[in-house]
Amino acid sequence: MTRSAPLSTLTTAMTTASLIRTLLALAAASALPLAAVAKVPNAPTGQIEKHYYEDGPYEVSHYPEFGCCDSAGYAFDVYAPSDLGQLDKPLPIITFGNGTGAAPQYYDYLLRHLASWGFAIVATRQPNTGLGTEIRDAANFMVQENTRPASPFFGHLDTAHIGAMGHSQGATGVINAMRDAGGSIRTAIAMALPAQKYCSSEENCTDTGQLTSGSVFFLNGGLDAVISPSYQTLGTKGLQSNSAYYRATPDQLPKFWATLRGTSHNDMLGQPDCGPVGLLCTNGVYGFLGYPTAWMMDQLKGDAKAHAVFVDGSGEIFSQPKNWRHQTSNIAP
Repeated sequence: MTRSAPLSTLTTAMTTASLIRTLLALAAASALPLAAVAKVPNAPTGQIEKHYYEDGPYEVSHYPEFGCCDSAGYAFDVYAPSDLGQLDKPLPIITFGNGTGAAPQYYDYLLRHLASWGFAIVATRQPNTGLGTEIRDAANFMVQENTRPASPFFGHLDTAHIGAMGHSQGATGVINAMRDAGGSIRTAIAMALPAQKYCSSEENCTDTGQLTSGSVFFLNGGLDAVISPSYQTLGTKGLQSNSAYYRATPDQLPKFWATLRGTSHNDMLGQPDCGPVGLLCTNGVYGFLGYPTAWMMDQLKGDAKAHAVFVDGSGEIFSQPKNWRHQTSNIAP
């Protein structure tokens, strides 16, 4: 699978985009294929994780600014298998939410990896995705592409199986998008979901207690104690931690939470390591490839092997303490 060159400017939820561009313009690194890395941090330890950590069976194409526009006027990027004619089944759709000030190409390694497993990834270029509106717009755009005869995706998309995945403010956005999608978004992965105290307004906050359908995978980094902490600080109110978001999610919905050891707020931006990221990145994207892919394979494709990862108490991830902690689930066999 061909990887694009890493970008040298990124952003975080804690700083302005202009400051990040200034700092990270000084950083330079080359992206290496996973096969060329002899020993990487957060390398998978479980057999199922190892399986989904490797690239999937499809070569991937990136279609920058493929379509326009969301309700805020931003274009959509798409990542998908290159040869749509070789597909034996339509592609489930994953709509992606950027972190504050970021853009889809900043997540290039992660999005290409997901697409290699047979998903069509659509991502708005909107740099503030917390409301979730543009994340839903992106999903709706792909649904329309499936019915447009001139589209390369005509008839190739599984519009009954749509998921959402987002980072930082985008993690807030995918929860809100699923809440407001009327059941059309079936699952969400919230990576580094910020505590409610970081909401710039009530509208771009999220309350997982308002969810009435769908499933959620909460995923945070063990070193991300300021923005996306695992547990509440004593005396705090509201949803200020991943454990609080997990508990607030209604128990009738499938839900899972885990913390990846040794990673900070921006590791999922790695290309694949932290070279092009620098700020708030410790290990890189390696640990964010296997189990998030397995989640989407389970929730959107009904993959029984992938489902076995997350079953409460007996799932593979529960027996992988080297990389994972705080594994919490209500998922039945």
